[in-house]
Parts: sequence; structure tokens; C-alpha cells
Amino acid sequence: MTAGRVAALETVSVDVPESALEAYEAALSNACVTVGFFRDVATGAWRVEGIKLVGAAEPALTAGLALAAALSGTEVPLRRTPTPAEGWLARSYASFPEQFIGRRFAVRGTHLRAKPTSRRLTLTLDAGLAFGSGEHGSTRGCLRALESIAWRRPRRILDLGTGSGILAMAAARLFHRRVFATDIEPWAVRVTRRNAALNRVGPRLRVWLANGWRDRRVGALAPYDLVFANILARPLCLMAQQLSVRLAPGGTAILSGLLASQARSVVVSHLRCGLRLEGSICEGPWVTLILRRPGRLKP
Repeated sequence: MTAGRVAALETVSVDVPESALEAYEAALSNACVTVGFFRDVATGAWRVEGIKLVGAAEPALTAGLALAAALSGTEVPLRRTPTPAEGWLARSYASFPEQFIGRRFAVRGTHLRAKPTSRRLTLTLDAGLAFGSGEHGSTRGCLRALESIAWRRPRRILDLGTGSGILAMAAARLFHRRVFATDIEPWAVRVTRRNAALNRVGPRLRVWLANGWRDRRVGALAPYDLVFANILARPLCLMAQQLSVRLAPGGTAILSGLLASQARSVVVSHLRCGLRLEGSICEGPWVTLILRRPGRLKP
């Protein structure tokens, strides 16, 4: 973007049934800087929409939509509408006030100039980056779950699919420990490193590009006392066995990115691999699961 010139933005959107919501949210997330979804109470359909630069990430968007159609069995048309850049940024700031999550956490945008007024553990993020901003029900659920198991004081922590790094940073701040964070997207790794520096936890976060448990470094650092995986229901089910063998005895897994209708299949997949369900947290249509491997953590 050159000085004095604002990049052109557009809104892309689809209308889908709930069964296809997860797949199409992931598809738009591949190409958009922010993604939201809204339910039509009258019809039960969901509108998924995202903001992107005009002409940017078109191959990723096309591939994502094709994959979403194949996975969900639902093919829908994509709509595009121009979006004024200045107006969108102003709306993003207006819709991102300071958020209090649980009893311990606060999330603030960089646009808020006043100093925090609470004694909560405050995480600062760019309001222009919607993913992992604390507004999404799955992120809020994970932070509440983290708060509920904080008394265990986990030592070795992994955030699998870190996104903005918000969960990794929360754990690093809460426990004053090193946290390992990975993501399959290069931009997520860059954003996490930037956010870690912004929140002064850079030395405690080790962040790298990795395809989940397939990465040798992720496996080599096991076993973990705490694993976050705020991703999608299907990959969570597929990775259940790998998670169970890399979780330390007594270790905890906090899983999210799934709708209430998908929770049972995720739970069953992990119960079959020897984990136990300790609890669940609902935030709107999203569910966060707290699972534990039997045994006791080493002191």
C-alpha cells in the first residue's frame, strides 16, 4: 500500500446450512483477513462472510471453496460486494472494545489508547485481525477452559494451530513458562511472533511453521502437560490417537473449533483413544472440550 492510498477491499459471502458452516468458514479464512457468520433465525441458514483485498488470495479462495463443497456436499454461489476500506476499519475498531473473559483475562485492541483499568491478565491484539481476537466463541471457550485448569500448573505446553497466538500467549503469561506454538499457515506464524513481541512474551514463545503432529519437532518435544487445539472438528477426530500418545499422564487437552452438533463425535474419538472428558464450555454455538489422560502429572 502506498502512502495516501487505501487498498481496495471486498466482502465475499455464502449462505449455507449448519452442516456446511465449518467447512465454508475454513474456506473463507484461507483468503480473508476477517471472517464472521450470522444465523437467519427464520430459515436456520448461516451466512458466512469475509473481508479481503480485491484480487488477493484468489487461488486459495477457489481451492478452499472447492474443498468445502466436497467435504460438506453443499455447493453454493459466492457473492462479492465492494467494501470501503476506511469504513470497514472504523467498524472493526468500534466492534472490538475491551473484552473480559472469565475471571482472569482481558483482551484489548491496539486502537484503545487508555490504560487498562482492571487487574486482569491483559492480552493486546490488532483489531484489524479478526481471527483469534477473543471475540470468537471457540477462543473465549479455550481461555475459560485454561482458567479452570490453571491450578495444575502444566510445565510443557503446546498450542497446535495457534492462529494469532492468543492461547499460547495467555498460557505463557499465566504460568510464566515457555510455550511451543505451531501453525500450518505462514502468515499465522508471522502474526503470532508479532503479537508475542507486542505482549512482551517473545522469549517465552517458540513459534514455527508445522503441519500438526506430522512435524518431527512437535513429536520430539512430547510428552506435553497441556495441548491446545482450536481448529476444526474433522481434524480433531483424525488426530485423536496422535494426541493421546503425546499427552503426558495426567495431561490436559483443550479442544475447540467445533459446533455443539459436532461435539459428540469429537468426544467419542478421544474416549476410544483412552482420554477422559472432564468438562465442556459453551459459547454461543461453539463448544470447547476439556479432556485428560489418566494418571498424575510429574511435579
